[in-house]
Amino acid sequence: KLEEFLNFKQLKTSLKEAILLDYYTAGFWWAKEMDFSLVQLSGFMDLLNFLLENLRDKHMTLGDNLKELGRAMAGIGETDSEISGDLSFFSTEQAKAIIDYLNISLFKHYKLYEYLFHNPGEELVISNE
Repeated sequence: KLEEFLNFKQLKTSLKEAILLDYYTAGFWWAKEMDFSLVQLSGFMDLLNFLLENLRDKHMTLGDNLKELGRAMAGIGETDSEISGDLSFFSTEQAKAIIDYLNISLFKHYKLYEYLFHNPGEELVISNE
């Protein structure tokens, strides 16, 4: 279903699509295991996508993307609606778990994702030799 939703057409031949599908699938199942509500699950998947888009489209460094994560999660646990951000439906404990998950799944392997997005793949050469 995620393959369909993400509109991946070359999953069998594209390493990039296979890696991204694996990343989103792992994130989805992690969130399900955390018993996130539907709204929380959607917000978490949006956060995963947001961070990957920052890397892919904006070429953000690890430090800049960490700052963006901090901005996105600012105000979680606050009761004042002016302080709480878009992710205010997460508890403080859930926010800590999300940061831990992002650390081991994305930030720890940031250089690999940079390579995936910003280095051209090898050309396949088929010959009779």
